[in-house]
Amino acid sequence: MAKILSIVGFHVVTSNIYLTAVRSLSSTAGTHSGHVLLGGGTGFIGSAFQYLLKKRGYEVTIISRMPGPQRLSWFDITNNGLPSGVTAVVNLAGQNILDPLKRWTPGLKQNVRNSRINTTLSLAQAIAKAEKKPGVFVCISGVGIYKPSPTAEYDEDSVLGPPFDFLSELAQEWESASKLEDDNVRRVIIRSGVVLGRAGGMINQLYPPFFFGLGGRIASGKQYMPWIHIADMCNLLLFSIENENVSGVLNGVAPQIITNEEFTKAFASALNRPALIPLPEFIVNFLFGNERGKIMTEGQKVLPNRVLHYSFKYKYPDIVSATKGCSDIFYSLKKPL
Repeated sequence: MAKILSIVGFHVVTSNIYLTAVRSLSSTAGTHSGHVLLGGGTGFIGSAFQYLLKKRGYEVTIISRMPGPQRLSWFDITNNGLPSGVTAVVNLAGQNILDPLKRWTPGLKQNVRNSRINTTLSLAQAIAKAEKKPGVFVCISGVGIYKPSPTAEYDEDSVLGPPFDFLSELAQEWESASKLEDDNVRRVIIRSGVVLGRAGGMINQLYPPFFFGLGGRIASGKQYMPWIHIADMCNLLLFSIENENVSGVLNGVAPQIITNEEFTKAFASALNRPALIPLPEFIVNFLFGNERGKIMTEGQKVLPNRVLHYSFKYKYPDIVSATKGCSDIFYSLKKPL
């Protein structure tokens, strides 16, 4: 499933370093389309989105554990607020949930929560304190907020009940953390499906077994798999920044509804390989635990109705074109899109 972004640490950086960084960032203000403050900018989605922003002429400041050029730390944001000239704030930060090398312990659960909720809350508070506020605050969330079902259909206007598991509770609290007191700042929440891209996420994990003809469906394969190509996810993030009429919840999924088995066939076909070796549910649960395993063995039928209403244009609206776009053996991290 979608590989979520790396854990965000809180590292202390001195005030002098912070001020130097801010002066450096501000010195080029006014020469770009805008100035985007990006949390989680070094992960799978964040790296690709940063590439797109710079390609479009935006100034980008990354919030990172490691200080450097065009970077600030989460400590800086918490203690010093937003750098000057920021026109948009985007948070893509989050600890990877589906890491098979890490046991699903209470400690990992807490890291998963903190890396999403605390970072989002820090940005919301920084926006609230800013004298000159950004025009928009864009946050990522997940389709795990919708209850898995073989029959139910969900769109952005679907009524959410109380949380039914860890992931739904996480998603609801994650979205609540992004609430802003100032109605003049647009807030956009993108509930992401599985993000498909060669440089990371699920495709990067599945590529070796599928390339050697060892791939197959997960569990029954009948579970729905809401998905979106990395290019469309990045374009949707940019679309949310640049279109002032866009606000509220958007389902970050492709318009084509598919099952895991349909994805498996499309990806294997894109690689010109067979896909005859299924991954049984009990092995998934053994590797990840029942709570995490449900991400792969259960699914939801999620529709991007509001995205389509805003006339967003998908580059990869169907799974065949999307998997073909992820089939190259070699890829460049410097040019992820």
